[in-house]
Amino acid sequence: MTQRFKLTIEYDGTPFVGWQHQDNGRGVQDAIADAIRGFCGEDVTVAGAGRTDTGVHALGQVAHVDIARETDADTVRDALNYHLKPEPVAVLKVEEVSADFDARFSAIKRHYLYRIINRRAPLTVDRHRAWQVPVPLDAGLMDEAAQVLVGKHDFTTFRASQCQAASPVKTLDALDVCRESEAIVITARARSFLHNQIRSFAGTLKSVGEGKMSVRDVRLALEARDRSKCGPVAPPDGLYLMQVDYE
Repeated sequence: MTQRFKLTIEYDGTPFVGWQHQDNGRGVQDAIADAIRGFCGEDVTVAGAGRTDTGVHALGQVAHVDIARETDADTVRDALNYHLKPEPVAVLKVEEVSADFDARFSAIKRHYLYRIINRRAPLTVDRHRAWQVPVPLDAGLMDEAAQVLVGKHDFTTFRASQCQAASPVKTLDALDVCRESEAIVITARARSFLHNQIRSFAGTLKSVGEGKMSVRDVRLALEARDRSKCGPVAPPDGLYLMQVDYE
């Protein structure tokens, strides 16, 4: 009889091709599956709450796995962290859950953060962990433009051409921009997101912050439902999956 475990995971996405296994490189999913194999010799499917792209980070990704070996949550956590070394992946928490829990389909809310470092000097500590923008940005104007995007909309303009979602219509619960010293932090909350949606938001809002787009331009871009009206897609370095909520 198998036990189902919920894993809360933190990772630096820099060396990975994203969360999911890809033919062209190693995914975070592969690293965790290998750690489970090292722990109990089982080949398992690691099901994640959401796919993060190449170079995207997570402080609170959630996954579930089924393990046949009789064990407990703390043992799973410690064993996986041992077998994950030296990869930049840590299992923060493990909980035994019922068989009907699904990391992806049971999720009711996902929280993302995007970090811009607004300075001319090169990044050191934040290299690969934020988007450096050297020109001054108006965070207040960026936040005003962000509010145009909140609510239920057709987000075709902010959706990658290869997005596999059945519909471009999503409900964005919150999108906020604030300045913290030289950092500009964009936070987003929704049940689910389209492929590249937050990076598309971030790039568009950056264009607003530097005066290349207006708040009205963002509204018109949304209403156009036209990918060509989106601002530049922000790089993956600054994006973090922060938290996934469940009932």
